[in-house]
Amino acid sequence: QVFESVAKKYDVMNDSMTLGIHRVWKDILMHKMNPCPGTLLLDVAGGTGDIAFRFINYVRSVRQRQLQRKLKQHQNLSWQEIFESYQKDKFNSLGDSQVVVCDINREMLKVGKQKAQHLGYSEGLSWVLGNAEELPFDDDKFDVYTIAFGIRNVTRIDLALQEAYRVLKPGGRFLCLEFSHVSNPLLSRLYDLYSFQVIPVLGEVIAGDWRSYQYLVESIRQFPPQEELKAMIEDAGFFKVNYDNLNFGIVAIHSGFKL
Repeated sequence: QVFESVAKKYDVMNDSMTLGIHRVWKDILMHKMNPCPGTLLLDVAGGTGDIAFRFINYVRSVRQRQLQRKLKQHQNLSWQEIFESYQKDKFNSLGDSQVVVCDINREMLKVGKQKAQHLGYSEGLSWVLGNAEELPFDDDKFDVYTIAFGIRNVTRIDLALQEAYRVLKPGGRFLCLEFSHVSNPLLSRLYDLYSFQVIPVLGEVIAGDWRSYQYLVESIRQFPPQEELKAMIEDAGFFKVNYDNLNFGIVAIHSGFKL
């Protein structure tokens, strides 16, 4: 119900709550992933498409650079041969990459699909209604699994992590971007003040929904700290698990591999 009520204002509220910094955090996640053409990505709790659209842009950019290098290597070809080669590659701008957005909330998916249509994203993109704790996908299917600002809303985090492990191919990567715990005591007090006094008010003013944003703030405070989440990811079977704090630990990116 929380996400049904905030779906239409979700992106506006993200910008307001984080002063737009959430966009930078998501860009950092994408650069950390560094996907190449052919990558199959599952983005869980990705309803409004922020990660999916960044993935498509990133892969297109890599693909374009590959194409330019290829053309440079064929300096001796005729104009006709170059044109035909370029046209053939141009129609496969993602190099067979695919991103599947999976979300439990129908309204969030609806907003994501509308955004995709408005922004012109269709190639290599699909939308699936599904539960992170019981994913509707085969074993060993995806190269990368991402969950951005979603795992703290999962009832059983351990089940979601086990499912992430199950659907990843051997060698696949798990990436989680989530609000975390600030280590600096002074900054932590200021952050708490902002979270509990300002964010619900913004929710009321912008989205007409105080209670949903009160819940979101409380869910951040109840979420496991960085080291505890790292241990949970390792317990699910992942190797080489580490994390990077961003903005003093306001958010963290956890990474692990299925080996």
